[in-house]
Amino acid sequence: MKWSSFKKSKLSQRKGLWLVVGGLVCVMIYIFGVLPLMDAIKNAEEEIIQKKKLLIKYDEYLQTKKSVEEELDRASKQYGEIQQRLIPGDTPQLGAANLQEIVRRLSETNGIAIRSFRILDPKDINSLRKVSIQIDFNPTNSMLSLGQFIHDIEHHGKELMISEMDLLVLNIRMPNNIQGSMVITGLMKGSKAKEKGKEG
Repeated sequence: MKWSSFKKSKLSQRKGLWLVVGGLVCVMIYIFGVLPLMDAIKNAEEEIIQKKKLLIKYDEYLQTKKSVEEELDRASKQYGEIQQRLIPGDTPQLGAANLQEIVRRLSETNGIAIRSFRILDPKDINSLRKVSIQIDFNPTNSMLSLGQFIHDIEHHGKELMISEMDLLVLNIRMPNNIQGSMVITGLMKGSKAKEKGKEG
């Protein structure tokens, strides 16, 4: 009886030991196997989320970059068109001389005889400069020619305008016989624009 009860207690002790060992193995597997795997899965999921966010940001950046480039391209074209409309010349004197030459050609085309040219003081407006000349023209008996001359100045390829005009009818009975003076103004690059160009 004693031997069998001793045998039974030993077996139960062995079972208990195996249970403890099995439990420890399960705990070790959980600590060193399951937990790191769960952490790795969690980290991978977080990394996927971060990369998705990064991809969305890159996509937004690329879309923005495209629209910014289009805006820059449009602005660059507009700038080029504006530059084409400015009177050439590095100094106000050269700009005024170029303006005078444009007006002289237009007057010859329209049969307007200019008696005198006078260069007026230039004025800076932000990055642009206004150059002006005053012309006195001989009497003309063609209102059509004078009208065409004025039209050609106002609609020239360069940015020109008639800022002052003083017309005199010599004979009220013959109102077609007109003489007078005009101040014609054009735009050219100003000193500020040149300074910016040098800095760039």
